Amino acid sequence: MTISFNTKYIFILKGLGILFVITLVSHIFREHLDIINIALIHIIPVVIVAIHGNMKATIFITLLSVIFFNFLYIPPLYSFTVHNELYIWSFFIFAIVGWIITVQAKNLYTQTKQNEMRESLLNIISHDLRTPLSTIIGTTNLVLSNENMDKENMKSLLDDINYASLRMKRLITNILDSTRLSSADMSLKYEWCDFDDIAGVALEEFSDKQKDELLDIKIDDFGLYWGDNILLKQLIVNLLDNAFKYSKNNTKVTLKIVDLGSSVKIEIFNQSNHIDKTKLKNIFDKFYRLEDTDDISGSGIGLAICKSIVSLHGGSIKASAIDEGILIEVNLPIAKKAKLV
Repeated sequence: MTISFNTKYIFILKGLGILFVITLVSHIFREHLDIINIALIHIIPVVIVAIHGNMKATIFITLLSVIFFNFLYIPPLYSFTVHNELYIWSFFIFAIVGWIITVQAKNLYTQTKQNEMRESLLNIISHDLRTPLSTIIGTTNLVLSNENMDKENMKSLLDDINYASLRMKRLITNILDSTRLSSADMSLKYEWCDFDDIAGVALEEFSDKQKDELLDIKIDDFGLYWGDNILLKQLIVNLLDNAFKYSKNNTKVTLKIVDLGSSVKIEIFNQSNHIDKTKLKNIFDKFYRLEDTDDISGSGIGLAICKSIVSLHGGSIKASAIDEGILIEVNLPIAKKAKLV
């Protein structure tokens, strides 16, 4: 039994320990206890395990409790033979108690997770949406209050408004996509896609400086790809958005889309000061953000959406720390190839 098993399922060990202890105590004082009291005592380990919401563990500890109870206390003693059918119901009573508590525990856990997600969404709306909105309102008021502003300053302010608007659009799109991709009924809208076009549309979501000065892009000419055009565009947008946010100032982001024959490989690399190698494996979890990046705005759902989109296409995605930066690699299998005339 490994340490990780003990840590994750320590409640089973506690249940087993309690079962052995109460069985020993009950056996010592059996002459002073009624069979009903002994039965109630043997439900305790079932309850201890059931509150963790693991049905398999509950069934396991229920079987053990009934075996101990039957073998030691139900006549004929030290035998699994039962002459009174009422005692057969002991297993069903134990199982029903365990099942009810397990179901309630799972419902409580689900409710807790939903509350956490709801709170995270509220934080996104209250903070991440408010920041670009404040920029838009403040800059718009500045433009309206200065009628004699020269064209250069006016263009700079309008660029700020445009960039803040794009940030809001990306965040709202991610919130909507997160809900849609979580649906069990979610299905892809397959069509022939051109990654040159997908990348071009995705780049419209970013400022001129990001597109022209801070991005190196290389796309192999490999024809059309069979996939969901809208979701693939959102994949590129979210990967670029994450890379730009976590890049060192004035360093370039590299985007490569490579034809591997049987699959398409997307690589995106950015230099970064904010790297924790042990936590990179969690960056695709919903609402997860690196602890040392509190000064960087973000909802923590962009890369989770990327993982969902990649998974729906049957692919894989991973992040690694290399060359003082973060490399994210996406592999999308080619389901079929277009027959071009």
